[in-house]
Amino acid sequence: MVLAVVFYTFVVFTVIQVIYYLVFSTFLTVNKNRKKLTEQVPVSIIIFAKNCAQELQENLPLILSQKYSKFEILLLNNASSDNTAEIIETFKKENENVKILDIENNEAFWGNKKYALTLGIKAARYDQLLFTEAGSKPNSDSWIAEMSKHFTAKKTIVLGYSKFSNKKTFLNLFTRFENLFSAIQCFSFTKLGIPFMAFGDNLAYKKDEFFNVKGFINHIKIKNDNGDLFIKDAAHKTNTSFTISEQSFIETKQPDSFSTWFQNLRLKNSIQKHYKFKNRFLLTFFNFSKFIFYVLGITLFFFYPWQIILPIILTYYLVQFIVVGLSAKKLKEPYIIFLLPFLEIGLLLIQISIFSVNLISKPNHWK
Repeated sequence: MVLAVVFYTFVVFTVIQVIYYLVFSTFLTVNKNRKKLTEQVPVSIIIFAKNCAQELQENLPLILSQKYSKFEILLLNNASSDNTAEIIETFKKENENVKILDIENNEAFWGNKKYALTLGIKAARYDQLLFTEAGSKPNSDSWIAEMSKHFTAKKTIVLGYSKFSNKKTFLNLFTRFENLFSAIQCFSFTKLGIPFMAFGDNLAYKKDEFFNVKGFINHIKIKNDNGDLFIKDAAHKTNTSFTISEQSFIETKQPDSFSTWFQNLRLKNSIQKHYKFKNRFLLTFFNFSKFIFYVLGITLFFFYPWQIILPIILTYYLVQFIVVGLSAKKLKEPYIIFLLPFLEIGLLLIQISIFSVNLISKPNHWK
């Protein structure tokens, strides 16, 4: 009797996981009838910079060489102690569309990135804002065009994809897999009308959206989110769009060590408690149902005919391989599909570790 209950519970959670993956696949079918902006409207690109002189030297020329008719680059120098100020001053002298805003530490908002972004948004010349980071670089010279053309009269927030550089290491595989899965969830939930997150170094929105929710006032003291809490306040099903065009991608360097990546995941996990209940429940239940699927599946292999259990597990993996495989292909994430079961189980164990550690101590905030 008990074994039968366990088996049917396993079947139920397998079905739940399959449904999740089918839902995740929805972002791959882009609405071709959606009207996109055909004219190139002026865009203000806002780049937060703090002790990142080398990154600016490498990446800023790629933004300056964008094929776009009219844009400004607003560099927010947030009390840098290296030679960032000298580097950006050089760029300003050589490029008339580069503007510098020096951010001095304010006692009330000491070291707060959102304070710097707020000043930058207010100083921006144009209504269309495009955000990135000094350590991130566009994947093409059409990045601005690809992001901005998704603005319409109704779509005033545009989500883009930020990927990690591809390297041949296990850490790189895990970071890219976790990042890919975040993108799958981000874009599929947006497609369903319940946006919940953004890649902060590839995000665009109109000024009005910022001022309509009084900026970052509701979460100004939470320093370690990457734009998610702004999305929580401002984004909804009618005003939010996304693009998965390769020309719109941003590329950034992976964390330099496992401990750094683990800490970043802890910070990311701590932000989820501030999401809307619907999003928080769906994300948590996905991880919980996956955990139950694996626990019951492994248990039943020892106590139930494997001829029955194996086809169920293989069905799950088939659906997963198709959805994740197509997503990886679309988002240009090579090799992930070949190690999918290993990466999924490894990431699940890491997430369990993060949940346990965060119960004991809070992660350090962004500095």
